[in-house]
Order: sequence, then structure tokens, then C-alpha cells
Amino acid sequence: MTWQPVIGLEIHVQLATQSKIFSGADNEYGGLPNDKACAIDLGLPGVLPVLNENAVIMAIKFGLAIGAEINNISIFDRKNYFYPDLPKGYQISQFETPIVGNGEIEFDGAKGKTKVRITRAHLEEDAGKSTHDLFESDTAIDLNRTGTPLLEIVSEPDLYSAEDAAIYFKTIQELVKYLKICDGNLSKGSMRCDANVSVRRTEDVELGERTEIKNINSFRFVEQAINSEIQRQIDSLESGEKIIRETRLYDENKNETRSMRSKEASQDYRYFPDPDLLPLHVSDALIEKIKSELPELPADKKLRFTTELLLDDYDAGILCKEIDLATYFEEVVVQCNEAKLAANWIISDLLAKLHRDNLSIKDCLITPYMLAQIILKINDQTLSSKTAKTLFDSLWANPGEPDDRIQELGLQQIDDSNELSIIVEKVLLENPEQLKQLKSGKTKVLGYFVGLIMKETKGKANPTKVNELIHASLD
Repeated sequence: MTWQPVIGLEIHVQLATQSKIFSGADNEYGGLPNDKACAIDLGLPGVLPVLNENAVIMAIKFGLAIGAEINNISIFDRKNYFYPDLPKGYQISQFETPIVGNGEIEFDGAKGKTKVRITRAHLEEDAGKSTHDLFESDTAIDLNRTGTPLLEIVSEPDLYSAEDAAIYFKTIQELVKYLKICDGNLSKGSMRCDANVSVRRTEDVELGERTEIKNINSFRFVEQAINSEIQRQIDSLESGEKIIRETRLYDENKNETRSMRSKEASQDYRYFPDPDLLPLHVSDALIEKIKSELPELPADKKLRFTTELLLDDYDAGILCKEIDLATYFEEVVVQCNEAKLAANWIISDLLAKLHRDNLSIKDCLITPYMLAQIILKINDQTLSSKTAKTLFDSLWANPGEPDDRIQELGLQQIDDSNELSIIVEKVLLENPEQLKQLKSGKTKVLGYFVGLIMKETKGKANPTKVNELIHASLD
């Protein structure tokens, strides 16, 4: 019997506003526990929430970027449940009338182009954080996160593998970073997701019973948690058991999901319009203004890189994955006008160094100017490919002015014909057998001689001049 997994994600994006969604409290990560939660966030008697306009604008940006419906009127509801890190006893969210309606996202999945329908993206406030390992028998509550503006992006069950679910999660991260509505930092909790997972027989049309895996905060864990839950459900069904609708947690140490609580249905939350907040009215004029200010999105940037800068699809795809990497690349190209060489250096050398040193492109030790200068020095034959690598490594270890470093390390390419002629003649005479082969027409031996000469000059000989001088010596 074969089984088909069916997956939908609910992705929570913390919006990068300066203040919280319904109060003026600081919306910044970190700080002492409970020092960023004000009376409004805690819902103390007599306080009234005031909607943050920037959170609304950010939500609209996302909706427009995925071609979604933007609802001119949306309503904030109270989602009622009781949990220690929710001091009000309810969460202000949106349910039946969210700000962003139906849309879709296309991405390169494991087996080609994949489309995921977006059911809605709604605004809501975050809850606090419970910590269970600070005290032996007590749970600690930090309410700093309470009131943080969230955009919850709810997909249809259009994903059929854990790998594609992780890629989709990553695609959403790339998009919100391009839009500058979230920093996308998973380690700080800026994004997390809940995965709804079910399995069905491949011949069935009806979906199986689903479970929800809560609060997954890494791409690797998304894939591992979903695969673990898929296998658990298949094992259960093949043993004659039924799948129970419930909320589960993923234990990365044991690579398994475990039951957390029974899964609530929407009626359990007793949604009703928040009496302290008027319906949100968004004008067509505001929507058009936001639309006109949207940045170039990843798909459009990739298309421009392939059509205007003539990069191949693979290189363009890598460079467009991160907005900061794409910006770095474009800054290099502006200064050297060599898109393909810039792409090669960034993908082959720069990213390798960043990965080795566990750095982001924002922390890159070589500026776009430095890399552009390396490329220009190769083009004007000041540097060979070998000495260019030496310069790159030196600048990475100790950033500075490329021209000064070239002089300091003596990296200038040897271009003088008289100087090179002496070296060429010496190498040819020291290898009479290979010289005889070259003279008899075995051209592959030419590379052998060029390699020896480059070694003799520590990679500084101009390879074009070396080839010319070798050929001239055979005449």
C-alpha cells in the first residue's frame, strides 16, 4: 500500500515595526524579561488598543507581492483561550474577514515548479513566551513578546513532501526579507511555522485526518518534523489505528513528534469582533500607493539577471535567494561592469568563505569595491588568476586597499617580454624530452610548460605572453 502525504503550513511572520501592533511599547528582540510589556499589551482594566498603521502597510505589501486579494474592510476578532503566557485570556486576531485574502506563491520545488495557494494572511498579536527549564518545578513567563505584530500566512494543503514544505517556508522567508517587513531571523523567533500533516492512500481523493505540529523554527526541523509525523501516521494506519486530530510538538533530539493537546476547532475559540477596535478600512488609493512602492521581487530580479546581465539560470537563482546577496552582487557589477566574473567570484569564492566562517553577507569582510577592484585588475592583466586568489585571501584576512596590498605582496603580473623570455628558455632547456614532444606536434605538452613557468614565477607570469613566447621559441 502506498501513501501520499498532504501538508499545509501556517507561517507566523513577526513584522519589523518599531512598536507593537496595538501599543507604543518597543518591538525589539531581547532585553530583560518582562521589561517591554506595557499595560495595553497585558490588557489591564481601562486600557484601549490602537492599531499600528505600519503593520497594516506591511501586511498589504505581502498581499500585493503574492497577487492576493486585499480586503478594503477587515475585522479584528477576539480569539479566546486560556494559557499562562496570554494574560488577557484572549488574543486579538482576524478570522472570517482578514486583511489579505486568496493568493498564491510559485517556487522551484524538489520536482520542478510548484504552486501553493494562500488561503489568507491575517494580522494578529503574539503571545508571551513560556520557559520550562529555568526552574526545577516551575514555568517562567516572559511577556516581552506579548503584542508583537504578526502576519499569519495560511496555505491550502498543496504540499506533498516535507522537502517542498521546507522550500516553501524558505521562499516565504526570502520574500518577507525582500519586502523589508521582517528580518527573517529564525533563531530569534522572527519566523516560525505550524505544519498541518495528514496522509491518505494514493488512490483516495478525500483528505485523511490531520495533526498540527506547533512552533517549528528552522528549515531543517520543518523537514525532519514533517517526515517523522508522516511515518508515525503511516505506521498507525497500517496497524489499524485511527489518527486523532491533535496538536503535537517536535522533539529534535529524539526526532519524533509527541502529543501536546487535543486540537481545538474554530468554535472552541469563541471568536467574536473585538469591541475595542473598529473595522479596518483600507482605501483603494492606499493600496495603489503601496503597490507603486513595492521593490523588485525575487522572480523579477532573477529574470533581469538572466536577460539583461546574461547570467545563466543557476547563477541568477543563487544570487537572488537573499536580497542582501543580490544587492552585494549588483554593487560589484556597477563598479566593474563584469556580471559573469562577479557572479563566479561571489558563488565560488565569497560564499565558500562566508560558509566556512559562519558569516552572513552583511558581515562580509570584502566590500563590493574590493571585489570589483580584483576583477578589474584581472581584466587589465595586473593580476593573474592565481595572484588574484592570493589578493582575495589576503583581503579576507585583513581588509584594505587592493592597490596597496598588490604592491605590498608583489602580486603584479610579470608582463615584460625580456624577463619572461629568459624564464621560458630556461624551462624549455631543462625539459628536453617534453620539448621534443611539443616540437613533434603534441600540443598537450604546452600546458605542462605553462604550468612549470607559472610555478617558476609563483603564478605571476602573464599566461598569454608565456604562450606567445613558447610558440615563438619553436619557430
